[in-house]
Order: sequence, then structure tokens, then C-alpha cells
Amino acid sequence: MNILLKKFATPFETVPFNEIKPSDFMPALKEAIVIAKKRISDIKSNTAPETFSNVVEALENASPEVEIVSGVFFNLHSAETNDEIQAIAKDFSPLLTEYGNDISLDSELFKKIKKVWDTKESFKLNAEQLMLLEKSYKSFVRNGALLNENDKNVMREISTKLSTLGLKFGDHILKETNDFLMLVENVDDLKGLPADVIEAASTTAKEKGHEGKWAFTLQYPSVIPFLTHASNRELRKKLWMANSTKGFKDGETDNKEIIKEIASLRHQKANLLGYESHAHFILEERMASNPQTVFTFMENIVNHATPAAVKETEELKAYAKKLDGDEAFELQKWDTAYYAEKLKNEKFQVNDEMLRPYFKLENVIAGVFQVATKLYGLTFLERKDIPVYHEDVKTYEVLDEKGNHVSVFYADFHPRAGKRNGAWMTSFRGQKIEGNTNVRPHVAIVCNFTKPTSSKPSLLGFDEVTTLFHEFGHALHGMLANTQYESLSGTNVYWDFVELPSQIMENWAYEKECLDLFAEHFETKEKIPADLIKKIKDSSSFLEGRATLRQLSFATIDMAWHSKNPSEVKNIEEFESKMTSKMDFLPSVKGTSISTAFSHVFAGGYSAGYYSYKWAEVLDADAFEFFKEKGIFNREVATKFKDHVLSQGGSKHPMDLYVGFRGQKPNPDALLRRAGLLSK
Repeated sequence: MNILLKKFATPFETVPFNEIKPSDFMPALKEAIVIAKKRISDIKSNTAPETFSNVVEALENASPEVEIVSGVFFNLHSAETNDEIQAIAKDFSPLLTEYGNDISLDSELFKKIKKVWDTKESFKLNAEQLMLLEKSYKSFVRNGALLNENDKNVMREISTKLSTLGLKFGDHILKETNDFLMLVENVDDLKGLPADVIEAASTTAKEKGHEGKWAFTLQYPSVIPFLTHASNRELRKKLWMANSTKGFKDGETDNKEIIKEIASLRHQKANLLGYESHAHFILEERMASNPQTVFTFMENIVNHATPAAVKETEELKAYAKKLDGDEAFELQKWDTAYYAEKLKNEKFQVNDEMLRPYFKLENVIAGVFQVATKLYGLTFLERKDIPVYHEDVKTYEVLDEKGNHVSVFYADFHPRAGKRNGAWMTSFRGQKIEGNTNVRPHVAIVCNFTKPTSSKPSLLGFDEVTTLFHEFGHALHGMLANTQYESLSGTNVYWDFVELPSQIMENWAYEKECLDLFAEHFETKEKIPADLIKKIKDSSSFLEGRATLRQLSFATIDMAWHSKNPSEVKNIEEFESKMTSKMDFLPSVKGTSISTAFSHVFAGGYSAGYYSYKWAEVLDADAFEFFKEKGIFNREVATKFKDHVLSQGGSKHPMDLYVGFRGQKPNPDALLRRAGLLSK
């Protein structure tokens, strides 16, 4: 039997990565689909009266093999891909989409679901069962179950095309990221760069066959420090331009027509289902409910942030002119990180290079573990016997206070050629209750943090610290899941609620009581000084107006693509400029684009949903005020958060879960207060 279809003979039945070959995936998927279709056929042929158990629960449990095979494959496609896996994906994804369509467009199966839905009052279902039934019924309807046969065939074609285009988009971005290399030969061109960045660039050059030179890439730990510290303005421009033109240049990695087609197909699908736009379709299943709510929400924040952003931009321009000594100097987009870092250092006497020595990666990991212990009673034991897909990956067993097994946790922190940019949480196995067994989850976080060098360990910038806390918050949502059904478990929640557990975790990284647990100088072992923590806190809202508008400009572009007919978009540059002109106060740069590398929206699950980062900030700011009132490590508040949010997944409406925790609906002013955009 295919290794992917056997019961895994590994600790906690973890994925046996060391035994899996790329060639195993397609045969495994095909066989898994056969097995699942047999179970679905049994549901349809069952002559007994339709019940929640023999229809809805049976369908929920019909395809675990498909979920395992596809989950492992797509996680590897993101975190450890290669030419063979990318080639397989071109057949794997359409086959999986076809299987999904076969289920969602099956009229016989839908009739049985509808029968249970129409007679649900007779079954005395609990709240979670009702939620599963509602989700199942709506899923069929939203995937075309009520369409005629001709429209169902159109829906199949659209879904298949979208699955292929999304992968193609991501492959293009990965290729451009891996192919770009900026070689520096003159040591003077390294002026301003910290020693560890220079050392890392030397190591990269050596690895790529350019010993004696320095190489900079489009990986986050390379591009961001260069743009932030390098004095050579022309090289900053070169690197910024390379990063801002990904997917936009003509050639084999051009994403311009791909995103137009993706947006058009999404719009066509929404229209087919009776919705005005893709945004109307998506937002029906979000806390926001409809596009107008999102636009009103964003407009309110833009109105509060704009005066601050205008003032901050003028201050930054004046500072850059003063520092440059040229009244004619015009601040450009490749200058902002550089001058902002210098201005921040001047105003607050704090910068990343001062902070990095206190944030050795291993210490930060230990720190988030201690936070989880103090809040939720968890402990993390490193395991060397759990198979991994790359030698960089570390594995842990997670235990509760009574020593019971809670989860397996994978941590994958450094960039490499086979891993896409960014940071994300994922899982290899979801939580569910099967008979009398609570099947516990296997959760992972994947990041691209600064790598160790020959002379120094991995030292994180503060942005990387908050990123680790953020992704660990997602991981806790997965690890502490405790629902009956896997499709309602963990992070299977409304998309504008999913960021609450992650974003609330970032707050601890700014608190002295938390930093004192783990932030120590990697050489002297001296704890991070109190005055440095105060500077981190004081500088946390530095240029917040600009940062807020930047994030909302991304959300605006996303909504613009998806809230009306995208066929109106002829010129992507002009389209983006029109959408963001009121939120961008620096000269536009010809030949650049946000959309063509907007992986969240065109290769991920955030279409018509990027606003959710800001939406969830309202929730997390309000929620953390509750922690602050009672103490940031208050177990009573933490237990409420675990019981009402982290453990409940999507078993109830998110507002009901939030009110259960907080005792009231979130106050939007909490975010504005924290951001310094509203008087306290």
C-alpha cells in the first residue's frame, strides 16, 4: 500500500516524511479519492431515513485520506518544494478540484443534505451539530448545488482553472525570488550595513559560487536590512525595484494576465451563484457580512490615520533633506525605511541592531513557550524521533499541566530555495473527536528569519520577534482546539476572526513582564534593560499613521479587484494608483505593482479578506485591554480566552465566542488608542 495511505507507524502517527517520495503523491491521491467516493456512494444509496448521523456526519468523515494526502502535498509545495513537486502540482491540484466539484455538485447527495436541513428541528441537535449542518448545507449551495447542469459544468471549469492559476502565480513569485541576486564587489557599497548582515551576505555569495563578494537576495532577512541600513542609494533602489516588480515584468514569470484572469473567474463564479461580485460572495460568510461594511470600516480608520500620516511624511521628508544636506532632495520609496530607521533612532534612541543581541532565536522560542505555560499551562518537549521534511525543522510534543498529550508542534524558521517568502501557520493533522478518542492536532509554523552565521547565532529583529509571536498565536489556536468535528476545529473560523489569536499574541512582545522572561544578551547574558523596553514601547506607534495607510492600501486594492467587474481593469498600474492615491504621499514609481506579487490574495485565501488584519486588530486591541486590566498573565482571563476562543474553533458564530470571552462586543476605539490615533 502507498505509504501515504497506511496508518503512520511513527510517534503520534506523525507524517513519515523520511519515507515519502514525490512520486507517491499522485497514486495516493487517486486511491484516496476512490476510497472517499465509495463512502459517499454508500451515503447516497442508504435507504434508511435521512438523519444528521447517516448524512451530515457521514459526509464529514468521508475523506480523511484525501485530506492527509493533499495536506502533506500542499504544505511541502509551500515549505520544501522542488521542480518535481511543482510539476506534480499541475496535475494534482486540478484532480483535487475535480473531486471537490464531484461532491459539491452532486444533486443526489445535496437532496439528502437538504432533507436533513429542512427537518433539522426533529433531530435535537446541539449547537456544534447545528453549525456543522448549516456549514454543510451552505457549502453545497455556495458551490453550485442549485445550479442547472449547464451552469454546473461552467462552475467545474472555473474551479479547475482557478486551482491551476493560483499555483502558477505562486510558482512565478518563488522563481523570481530565487533567481534574483545582487552582487556587491566594492566594500564601500556596504557602508551602513550591520556586521552580521554583511557576514550573512558573504556567506550567501560563497554558497552561490561568488566567494569574496557579497550577495543580497529578495528573501526577507536580506532585502529588509539592506533597505533599512545601506547608505548606497542606487543599490537600495536596485533592490527595491527588484522586489516591487515581481510578477510584473514581461516574460515567463509575468503575472499580469494571470491576476486579471483569476479576478475575472472569481467574478464570473460569483455571478453564476447569484452574487453581485466575488466580495459579496465571500463576505456573506464573514463577520463583516458585506462589502459596504468593509468600506465603511476602512474609511473610518483612514480618516483617523490620514492626518497623522501626512504629518509623519512631511517630517520624514524634512529629516531626509536635512540629513542629505540637499534642499532639492526628493524622498523616494526606496528611501523610506532608511531614513525612518535613522529618525526613529534619533527620536527614541532605539533600533534593530541595538535589539538583535537580546533576541537570539532559541531564546525567543523559549520565551513564547513560557508565555504559553503561564497563560495556558502548556509545556513543550523537543523530540528528535519525529520525522521532518527538512533538517532545519524542529519538533515538539505539547503537554498540558496534567502531563496529557495536547499536540505535536513543528517549527521551521529559516529561508531556503524551496520555501516561499513570508510566515504562516499550517497543520498536518486537525483535531476532532472520533468515537471516544480526542484526535490531537499536528501544527506547524513556517517563517523566514535571519539565519545564523559562522560567528553569530540567529539574532532576530524586533519585527521578526513579533512575527514569531503572531504565528505562535495561530499555532495555539490549532493546538488547543477541542471540538467534535475537524471542519469546525482550530483555525476553521470566519476569515476576519482567524487573526485574533495571532494578533493578540503580538501584544506580549511589548510588555516588560514578558520580555524579562527571555530577552537576554546572547553573549553577556544580561537581561534586556528596562529603559530599552520602554523605548520599544514608546516607539511602537512611530509612523503608525503611514503604516496603517499602507496596510489599508493593500486591503483597498484587494477589495477593488473583487467588489466589481475586474474586466474594467485595463492597466494595472493606473488601477492601483487610482485606488491608493489618497493613501500614498510619495512619488509613484513606474513599472511597479503590488497586485502581481500579492500572494495573500492571488495564491492564498485572503481574496476580499485582506481587510481582516485590521478588523482583527480591533478585536485584539480590545481583548488585550481586558488582559491589561487583570494582568497580562492572569490565568482567569487566559482560561476564558482558551475556553471561548482558542478551543472553540468555528463551532459558534465568532461574535458569540468573543462576547463569551469579553462579556461585551469589541470597542473599535481600543485600536485607535493603541495606535496613538485617538486620544486616550
